[in-house]
Amino acid sequence: MQITLREYQKEDFQELENIIRETWHYDEFSSSETAARLARVFLNSCLTNHTFSRVAVWNGKPVGIILCKIISGYKCPLKYRAAQIQSILSLYLSKEGRNVSKIFGNVNGIDKQLLTDAGKSYPAELALFAVDPSCRGKGIGKMLFQAVLDYLKEQKLDEFYLFTDTSCNYGFYEHQGMRRRCEKEHIFNINGQTAKMSFFIYEYHC
Repeated sequence: MQITLREYQKEDFQELENIIRETWHYDEFSSSETAARLARVFLNSCLTNHTFSRVAVWNGKPVGIILCKIISGYKCPLKYRAAQIQSILSLYLSKEGRNVSKIFGNVNGIDKQLLTDAGKSYPAELALFAVDPSCRGKGIGKMLFQAVLDYLKEQKLDEFYLFTDTSCNYGFYEHQGMRRRCEKEHIFNINGQTAKMSFFIYEYHC
């Protein structure tokens, strides 16, 4: 299995959107159309938040992505901000889209509270990390994670943080030496279903 890593390209978007859609189980609580729009919003939002990208490619197909941002002085490129706004507007076209979009608002609020509770500032953030579920267990995640560590070392930075939750394989971060700094529990009501989730902020010292 030959995996190569390279920078994100716009041609990767559709495959990465599908990976995000499957990873975060959007189809379990929304229609297929809304699930696709949710994944599009999420990916576009993450792309507004990076200074470093690596996409894992296998047989010419993207199978994973990691995005990292050095926070100091960062300014989002206009092309990413415009795509984010367009995808949000598309999501809001339907009643279902407007309802499920509240999840994003809740999660953003929880993340901000976690960062406040951490009581410190970080020089960098790991903004997105996703691997195709069908390709997990093949070392792709470790390759992508190491790429970020190498990048931060080159930038002479020794610390970063990330947000994650119980819908993800957050144990991976602990295996990579990250430490859970804070956590917060939240109960969601989605289309008549109740779901309890825990949200975390993890930190890493290089």
